[in-house]
Amino acid sequence: MSLVRIVSKAALAAVALVAVAATVPAQAQNATEIQLSYKDKKFDPAEISAPANTPIVIKLKNLDAKAMEFESKTLKVEKVVAGSSDATINVRAQKPGRYEFFDEYNEKVARGALVVK
Repeated sequence: MSLVRIVSKAALAAVALVAVAATVPAQAQNATEIQLSYKDKKFDPAEISAPANTPIVIKLKNLDAKAMEFESKTLKVEKVVAGSSDATINVRAQKPGRYEFFDEYNEKVARGALVVK
């Protein structure tokens, strides 16, 4: 393989990498940010909403001393959040619908929903 071909392939790969990296902040800027807290095995608010076809960023504050695990099978996300700490949960753009979420450690009582319109 000639040196020109190697350099050309490397340059093409670098350009592709820069193009992908440039789109990430643009997508994050278009995301809907939602504040959510968790205390005493309850989400507050228990129902959150977001526009359809837009990425969603859930800023979750675990106000309990114990860890919890935010999980949603329909949104395909799960994240353990240590006690007395914050977490960011990135959710892909969704079609209109109701998406249930829960604390896996307290699944029967700690439940909520994301309504996408």
